[in-house]
Formats: sequence, structure tokens, C-alpha cells
Amino acid sequence: MDDGGAAAQEWLREQCAEYEFDLAGVFRLNGHLSWPITASDATELAQTLADGGHILPLPQEPAALANVLEVSLVDFLSERADAADGVSVLRGTERGYPDLELSGPRFGGGFHAVDVKVAKRKITKTGKPTNLTQSRITLYTGNTYFRYPQLHWPGTFRPFNDYTSHLDLIGIYTLNYISLARIEELELLVHEPWRIASKQRSSTTREYIGAVQHIDALREGRGEFSSPEAFYAFWRKYNFRIGKVVQQQLDKLLKG
Repeated sequence: MDDGGAAAQEWLREQCAEYEFDLAGVFRLNGHLSWPITASDATELAQTLADGGHILPLPQEPAALANVLEVSLVDFLSERADAADGVSVLRGTERGYPDLELSGPRFGGGFHAVDVKVAKRKITKTGKPTNLTQSRITLYTGNTYFRYPQLHWPGTFRPFNDYTSHLDLIGIYTLNYISLARIEELELLVHEPWRIASKQRSSTTREYIGAVQHIDALREGRGEFSSPEAFYAFWRKYNFRIGKVVQQQLDKLLKG
């Protein structure tokens, strides 16, 4: 990683240290409060609304809850970037890559891809958190922009190779079935994807590159590859399937 990438990583870690997950639930219009209501602070207001039947819990299904947290993190980082000197930010599409693009003098003038990933801690049958994520985090889609990094794929700002650095913001949480907010013990990590990569796909049905599952390894950036060169050599030779739609996109891009 060059100095610009290191600066982007440091900036992300600084912002994440100040992030608080403050989504208290889902507001519903119907309830049984008498309006107007008064509250001395946000905590009292949230409790009053919950007691009055106006707050529903966030979803507990992992993909849905992950999406809520990812949007919150992207919103937070976008606001921080807009308020910072020498930082420019672009927000990606819902299913594109990356979730955020950082650039500007603070990061050496290059472009830096930031993807946000969320994973639930695996819990034992007795309810104790383990040192594993429930499933492998997806690092990249392997058969499109990653496999053909010189091409400008739909849903991306620019070709993969045009980025000075690629960074993943990983959120790991424990699911609380009782809490309206669902998320507790949230831990945020920032690493280059190759540092936390495994040699396994994250899905048996989709062409996704998976991360290691041990949380200690994720914290330490201790994946299964000794260098970015080894990571790219392994996964770019992997026999990913190329479906009809992807093949059509690829043919169009190759024609220019």
C-alpha cells in the first residue's frame, strides 16, 4: 500500500473510532400516545415512543440487518468526508462496487475504493458468542470487475485497476433478539481485502470471494495469503462461472 492508501486507511479508522450505532428501531405512525409529547433528551424520547407503541424492532434477518448497518456507516462516512478538508467522496450504487470512493489531496490525489461489509458473530446453542462470524464475509464478486480489472464494468465508477487502494470496512456485531435495535457489541475493522482473504468462496451458489471466519484473524489482518500478489494470482485463476448476463456484459466491454 502506498502513502495515499495508508492515509485513507488511517482516516477511516479514525472516523470509525467515533461511530455510534444510534438506530433505535423503526418508527410507525400508529400508536397509543396522546400528542403532543415532551422529552428532555433523545433517550427519553425514544423510550416514550417505544412505550407508546410507535417503535418497531429492526429486522433480525442477517442480510436485512446488515443492509441497515451498512447504510448507516456509509451515511456517517459521507458526512465526515464532506466536512473534512482535502477529502472528496462519491457514494456507490446499492449493488455496485465500491460503496464509497475516497479521493482528494489528503489521500495523495488517487482514488481509493471503500467497501462496507457486515457479519454477525456466531453464537453457540447455549447462547455464548464465539470467535467466528456466522458466515464468510464477501470481499469481491469474482467473475466481473475483479476478474477483468482493466474494464469499466456497470455499477462501478472506474476500472478496478484505476484504484490506488482497496479497503474494506468490516462491522462485526452480536445479535440481540430482545433489543429493538438488535445490534450490540459492534466492532469496526479496516483492512485491505487481501489481508483478510481466505481460499474459500463465501457462497456455494454465487461467484463471491470469501474472507476468513475467525474474528481474531479479521482483527489482526491475518488471512490465508502472504502478499497481495499471491492473493490476486490465486483468485484470478479461479474457475468462476460466467453466466449469460455477465458474458453479454463482458462481450460488450471487450468490443469497446
